Amino acid sequence: MQALPRDYGYVHTMQNATQGAALPINQDSMNFAGQVIDQLKHDILTGYFVPGEKLKMARLKARYNVGVSPLREALSQLIVEQLVVVENQRGFRVHPISHEELEDIYHTRAHIEALCISQAIQLGDDEWEANIVAADHQLKKAAHLLESAQSEQQQPDTQEQARSHIQRWEAKHQAFHYAACMGCGSAHLMQVRKSLYEKASRYRNLWLNQHMLNNQVFDANQKEHDTLMKALLHRNEAEAVAIIKHHLLEPYVLLKDSKF
Repeated sequence: MQALPRDYGYVHTMQNATQGAALPINQDSMNFAGQVIDQLKHDILTGYFVPGEKLKMARLKARYNVGVSPLREALSQLIVEQLVVVENQRGFRVHPISHEELEDIYHTRAHIEALCISQAIQLGDDEWEANIVAADHQLKKAAHLLESAQSEQQQPDTQEQARSHIQRWEAKHQAFHYAACMGCGSAHLMQVRKSLYEKASRYRNLWLNQHMLNNQVFDANQKEHDTLMKALLHRNEAEAVAIIKHHLLEPYVLLKDSKF
């Protein structure tokens, strides 16, 4: 098996992240600027900073305990990644979301994910299969996180904890899909997949908060995971591709008529 690409660390960092506190930044690290970029990106992707929100320097400096220069470097990088926009003479904002972007990202992502799955079935080895089974086991064990969030979301003083539990479940969810795709054997394809996953994150957070606490939606989601895993392990390429396309487009179907 090839070495794990960089998004492995991103997926697993999410498992320990919360909505309310920034992850610690090691100012002695030579990769200090990269850490600032990663943390700010994490806060945008998980919804700590919401789409369209103004990114005030004073607030960013306090949250990450850094000066203006590394923040401007981080913001410039996230402009390139289309997560931040700059307003002439008015600073920076989180990139807004739109129905047009929602449709484009989700349909493109479904095709790329299907390509990853197709190649993984052709090329994946025993370790690939074992990683899928292990990730599925971890995902099933994480079901209690959504059960906790369901009750916590009803109370104003525990809503932040509910969002944290939802994000922890989402990290296990994405780890399962990552394990399924990893067998494709293409670092470049996995990089494209990572970019689309990140761009879809802000829309997926809407889906998670609005729908995944619904028992019927969660049960259907879990059944699709079970069916997908069986198709992967039996090397049924056509069935697995059809399942993953339907699975990834489900949030789009539920969100396309939403107001945001």
